Amino acid sequence: MYAIIETGGKQYTVREGDVIRVERLKAEGAAYTFDKVLALGGDDAKFGTPLVDGASVNAEVVNEAKGKKLIVFKKKRRKRYKKTQGHRQWFTEVKITGINA
Repeated sequence: MYAIIETGGKQYTVREGDVIRVERLKAEGAAYTFDKVLALGGDDAKFGTPLVDGASVNAEVVNEAKGKKLIVFKKKRRKRYKKTQGHRQWFTEVKITGINA
């Protein structure tokens, strides 16, 4: 069985036991529940309009860290203007422990 969840403005297809990286969550404890379930797949597929009623995905927080550095470079030609910045986005790694239909 798999589920399609939404978090951080993105959609993820998850199965039990998967470890995924999502946008940073305000997860204080080790457990987190995703309530925005868009679809459930498997033998009996269910699709929400827009969400599946009563469905949730349980997960536990594995890690919270920063990603790789991205270089942001701005330049205006013929104006002697150059600016270089670095950016590291926070992410949360979660392990899917269960899908409740």
